[in-house]
Amino acid sequence: MEKHLHIVCLDVPYPVDYGGVFDLFYKIKTLHNLGIKIHLHCFEYGRGEQPTLNDYCEEVKYYRRQKGHKGFSHKFPYIVCSRSNAALHDNLLMDDYPVFLEGIHCTYLLNDERFANRKIFLRIHNIEYKYYRELYHSESSILKKIYYAYESFLLKKYEKKVANKAFLITVSSQDADCFINEFLAKKIEQLPVFLPYQHVESGTGNGCFCLYHGNLSVAENEVAAIWLLENVFNDLDVPFVIAGKNPSARLQHLAHQHRQTCLVSNPSELEMQDMINKAQINILPSFNNTGIKLKLLNALYNGRHCIVNEQTVKSTGLESLCHVASGEKGCKNMIKELYERPFHNDEITARNKLLSGYFDNEKNGKQLIEWIW
Repeated sequence: MEKHLHIVCLDVPYPVDYGGVFDLFYKIKTLHNLGIKIHLHCFEYGRGEQPTLNDYCEEVKYYRRQKGHKGFSHKFPYIVCSRSNAALHDNLLMDDYPVFLEGIHCTYLLNDERFANRKIFLRIHNIEYKYYRELYHSESSILKKIYYAYESFLLKKYEKKVANKAFLITVSSQDADCFINEFLAKKIEQLPVFLPYQHVESGTGNGCFCLYHGNLSVAENEVAAIWLLENVFNDLDVPFVIAGKNPSARLQHLAHQHRQTCLVSNPSELEMQDMINKAQINILPSFNNTGIKLKLLNALYNGRHCIVNEQTVKSTGLESLCHVASGEKGCKNMIKELYERPFHNDEITARNKLLSGYFDNEKNGKQLIEWIW
């Protein structure tokens, strides 16, 4: 008997060019390979329709997100209200297939009584109210700080409200604990993210620079890059590369002031992977511990030494594969220690042993199918 599944995505999940769509796209690809008939529903607001998705789905429908003032509400968070869509609800009600919602963003339908008895699964990518609280702390613009603070306030109430309106599937045990202890969720499981890589491809020997990479238009990533520039690489005689999407004028200016620093704006996926592979050290500090850092997983699968702080790896289970440094002095000392140290095959073996057993797309896809059916 054929198994059909509706998947509702907060964004168009292709191309896979930023961390937020990795889990979305490779989950779709895995379920398709396991024989699931996928009916995909995407909110489109700039990425366009993607014919590649038709290779993995029975049908793909696109919906316009209500951006700007049309998406604001005093009752619902903006990320939710801006994705309310009557046509989506009507399409989902044409059959009784299970519905898989990708993120709190897609949960507006949980407030519709017509879905009260529907089998609905909700992927929790983040504790969103905590994430927006961290964005508030990272942001310098007063208007954006006000928005992030209010969104965090609404999200905390909303996440509690929907915690028992669907079967929840978190990406980390830390997020599961929050929904159980803070929001009193009853039906909840944890499942790792789906990834494009299944084997460690790190090079051995020595690389030739230190690398920080990420979406540089996100305030918290810019804060991390600037912190590295001003506090860690300010007096280190080591080449440092910052790479990512849409760096601000401020970040570009600061990078150009440092003789040993190169900033690579908007590299292609191939260019980014090449830099990760060639770096001697991927250095990835974080100033929040929400969710799981896809860029860290990329570095562990494809790079050499990884230096992180505690917030990057807290509750991820990846601590043993990284060099955890505390503060600017700890980072500097770790860089000096590792910059000349070759990366060996035994470190690749250790990564494969831990990662391949946990981030196994086929195994995790089969577990997801078992929960749904």
